[in-house]
Amino acid sequence: MIIWSIIHVVEIFLWLMLAASGTYILFFALVSMMWKKQESPLSSYMDRLSALREPKSHTFLVLFPAYNEDRVIVNSVHTFLGQYYPYEDFHVCVISDHMQPETNEKLRQLPITLLQPIFEKSSKAKAMQYAMDHFKSRDFDYIVILDADNVVGSDFLDKLNGVCQKGYQAIQCHRCAKNANNDIAVLDGVSEEINNTLFRKAHNRIGLSSALIGSGMAFDYQWFRKNVYKLSTAGEDRELEALLLKQRIHIHYEADIHVYDEKVSNTDNFQKQRLRWMTAQIQSLLRLLPYIPKAIVTGNIDFIDKTIQQALIPRSMLIVITFVMACLITLLSRVWCLKWWLLFLFICLSLYVSTPRQLRKHSVYGKLLALPNLVARMLLNLMKIDHKNTDFLHTEHGK
Repeated sequence: MIIWSIIHVVEIFLWLMLAASGTYILFFALVSMMWKKQESPLSSYMDRLSALREPKSHTFLVLFPAYNEDRVIVNSVHTFLGQYYPYEDFHVCVISDHMQPETNEKLRQLPITLLQPIFEKSSKAKAMQYAMDHFKSRDFDYIVILDADNVVGSDFLDKLNGVCQKGYQAIQCHRCAKNANNDIAVLDGVSEEINNTLFRKAHNRIGLSSALIGSGMAFDYQWFRKNVYKLSTAGEDRELEALLLKQRIHIHYEADIHVYDEKVSNTDNFQKQRLRWMTAQIQSLLRLLPYIPKAIVTGNIDFIDKTIQQALIPRSMLIVITFVMACLITLLSRVWCLKWWLLFLFICLSLYVSTPRQLRKHSVYGKLLALPNLVARMLLNLMKIDHKNTDFLHTEHGK
């Protein structure tokens, strides 16, 4: 009887842990579906103000931090240079780290700045800091961060300039998949779009800041130049979020500006990428927690929300673990299992609602058979997480 009671207490504790993450996801899934889009507190005023003045062509510095990206960097940069934005108003810089001499030679033929730092330990943060050191004597309005595999349309800067007219200091563009060559790539692309719905679109709709995602980001140039030297981990996007939210700077999500990003297409790269993300999530949570009392006292809801996000269980793990627990508890007690099946149902409903309509296809659902293997890889990562590790884990890209 005592053993049975202990099992029941443990079971309830596990359910509460999973239900907390499930409730957060369900809330923002419903927000994305039911709420009308709202602008940030500054936007309506900025819209009226911008309508009264001459449209301005903002100047942009576009950074491509590229570590061992010989397969994709030349094409990405060459494509970006096809912007029909005024040529004198933007400049492209590639930070070439551990790339082949022939790749660097091809890049030198393009009208860009090519930097070739030598780091003892490479990281994206160090690459951006190196670039800012190089451009100390030059000034721009905004800085754009793109990954080496990112491809954008020729109207990217023109659209971004229109958004910048509204006075936003931090902008996250709509990053989406540029490949769907196998089950893993498809699931990774769907996961990206669910993130866009829950942590970007839905958040902005109730006045909260969007999450950043590491590329397709634009920042006020002066703000970035002052704050980039504070970055020290491989989770530089989460560090940037924390810096922005501490300073109460709203992060705007722009769904109409697309940045095409290569999705991982093999299990080894998937596991390596998720290990980097999970490590960055733990590091971010530990960094944010000490500031929570001040955030509560000052009413910094954005910062509190961001801290909660870092404590969430990854969705793929959440849905698989909940299903497995529901099956196991069903064998123990038909009374206990009811709450588990309800939680599983609500998580499935949340993810369905958060998935864009064009991706709700039978062909996509068929890819879910690959999910258990991917979750098993993520569970193995739990034993490898070192919250003190700041090493950069590179994810290889295709051609």
